[in-house]
Parts: sequence; C-alpha cells; structure tokens
Amino acid sequence: MHVMDKDLGGRTRSHSPDTPTFMRRVRRNLQGSEPDLLHRCHFTSQSSLESPLSPSRAKSPWSRLDPYDSPEDQDKEYVGFATLPSQVHRKSVKKGFAFTLMVAGESGLGKSTLVNSLFLTDVFKDRTLLNAEERISKTVEITKHTVGIEEKGVKLKLTIVDTPGFGDAVNNTESWKPVLDFVDHQFEKYFRDESGLNRRNIQDNRVHCCLYFISPYGHGLRPVDVEFMRALHEKVNLVPVLGKADCLTPLELSQKKTKIREEIQRFGINIYQFPECDSDTDDDIKIQDQDLKDSVPFAVVGSNILVEIKGRRVRGRVYPWGVVEVENPAHSDFLKLRNMLVRTHMQDLKDVTQETHYENYRSECIRNMTRMVSSTDLPLVPLDDETERLIWEKDEELLRMQEMLQRIQDQMQHGN
Repeated sequence: MHVMDKDLGGRTRSHSPDTPTFMRRVRRNLQGSEPDLLHRCHFTSQSSLESPLSPSRAKSPWSRLDPYDSPEDQDKEYVGFATLPSQVHRKSVKKGFAFTLMVAGESGLGKSTLVNSLFLTDVFKDRTLLNAEERISKTVEITKHTVGIEEKGVKLKLTIVDTPGFGDAVNNTESWKPVLDFVDHQFEKYFRDESGLNRRNIQDNRVHCCLYFISPYGHGLRPVDVEFMRALHEKVNLVPVLGKADCLTPLELSQKKTKIREEIQRFGINIYQFPECDSDTDDDIKIQDQDLKDSVPFAVVGSNILVEIKGRRVRGRVYPWGVVEVENPAHSDFLKLRNMLVRTHMQDLKDVTQETHYENYRSECIRNMTRMVSSTDLPLVPLDDETERLIWEKDEELLRMQEMLQRIQDQMQHGN
C-alpha cells in the first residue's frame, strides 16, 4: 500500500507504510499560518501511527567532516552510522595526542637543532653545553623535555628524550645500557598502570620513535652504532639519520647511504619498516612512498636561523660559497623526515609500538610471572561463594573511593 503525502514544496510524494518519514522536512518549516501548522502537525502524527520515524538529523557539529553534508544526499534516507569516523575524530581532538621521540647519537651532530626545526619550537632552551673536561667524567644520562604544541585546534603533548653523554667517553662499552633501561622502564610503568584498577587516565610515556644520528665522517657505521641499534631494535622504532649532511658531496652522500643500508642488513638490525601501500593506492602515493624508503638513512641539515634569499626568508646555513636551505629537497632530506615523522607515519609509529614492541614486552612479562607461579609449591586454596562475594564488594568499594578522590582532585584543580 502506498500513501501520497505533500512535501514542503507542494509536491506529492509517495511512500509505503514501512518507509520511515524524515522529521527533518517538518522541523525545518515550522513557520507559517496557524492552519498550515495544524495540518503539518496532523501529518506528522498520522505518519507516526503508520510507521516508526527515523531519528532526525540536526545540523552537524563537524561541519565539513559530516558525510551527509552534501546536496545530493539531502533527499536520501540514511541510518546515520557513517558519522562514526567524525565522532572518533571529535573525541580524539578533544582528548589530545601524545608522542614521545628519542634522539640519540654522539654530541655535535645537530640533534637539538633538528628537533627544534622539526617542531618549530625551542625545546632545549635551558640546556648547558659541557666542555671537554666535563664530558670525560660525564656518564650517559637521560633527560626528558615535555612541551605542549597546538596546531589548528589539535593539541600534541610532545616529549623529547635526549641522551647527552652517549658516545663521548673513551670506553663506550655498554654505553647503550642506560637507554635500554629507560625504554624498559617506560614499558614496565605502562604495564603496571594497565594492570591496575584505575585505567582511565593512563599516561603513555613509551618511546614511539628513536632518531639515531650517524656521523657523516668515516666509512659507514662505527662499532658503537652497531651495538646501540642491535640492543634497541626490538624495543623501539629505529630511524637512522645522517647528521650534518651538508659536509658531503652528492656522490659521497649516495655512497654513504648505500654502505649504511648494506651494513644495517648485514648486522641484522631491524629498523622501522614503512607500511606497504594497498593495491588501490594512487601511483603518485606509491612513488612518494618508495622515494621515502630509498631515502633511509635520512640525510638532514638543521638550522633555526632565517636567511633572506632573493626576497624570501628561509631557514638555512650561510657558507662563503652559498646558502644551504633546510627545507629544500635538493639540499637535504629534512622535509621527507618531517613529513614521515609528523604528517604521514606518526600514528603508525604509535601503532607499531603498541602492537609489536609493547606486546612482546608484555608477553615476556606474563611468561615470567607464570613461570614464577608454577615453580612455587604453594597449595591453591579454593574460595567459596561468600569469600568471592566479599572480595568483589571490597573491589567495588575501592573503585568508588578512587573515583571520589579523582573528582575531588579535579574540583581542586578547577578551583585553582
């Protein structure tokens, strides 16, 4: 059976009793004469008796992210679950993002300058440089710098982990040990928080990426480079970087990259692997992705000084023979590294950390705990129903107390 109704423009529109009627057409035109309003109200009530109404679609809070906000979709009927990506996007933007980047390598390769150039901020403004005598007695330490960055309404909590003192000693035997202990400690802390009672506000301080700086001098990787990367390649996403690449000619740079890639493969070092493109990916994206893979290790030049060249101001380094532009693809791989690290692969770096490195650490911890429990000869005492009920009630009470404490702390913070 079909029912003929008049729409807002006076046109007749047929629908079956099983077809839901749009509330959007009625809500948009609740202005007019009283008889017309009564007629429309009667029309809505009569249709509601015949078939259930679909939920009305109000103005989208996501503006251009609304998948239904197009002229060709105005007269079509949808359930509405296509807005799920928009809901996730809005929730993620409201919560903010966190990313932890570690920079490692010997002193003087431009690590601090590159980080400041990547994120357009002065992360190491309070750093003091040590002289040669102080660096001799200085051991490897771990320093963390946290800065909040906001761009187009998206907030990023950026944590930079620096390793001053690495590679500066005469004897660098196991100089990578403090770095490895720091990475394991972050995994352990996250594992404890994840296994606790209150898992709502877990701070993710795991190292998501490690930029390891390789010296442009010499004929490839040094023994300390090999030992460091072999010790950490199963714990963190390693991205090799060739620092101060402006001291090499194009031919020397190409030969250096080829030799470093060969040595990385020969020593069995697992660096960060870029995800493969899908079969339906555009050819341009595939070419860019392959170009990104061929650029490893990234030959970079960092500078925070603005130089004027032909009426435009760029960041670069001034030499007697000319200017090296940091963001010029013909001069360095800085743009490729920044796009990979920030624009295209930041989430993938976090996913690999969660799904591969952390899962390996977590499974190892669980195996060790199971082995320790199975090795003990303690008898297992069976619990009756009353004991289990009491334990459950105590857990619920403890959870309520923690939530109450959290609300009190939030009120105190808002009050201040």
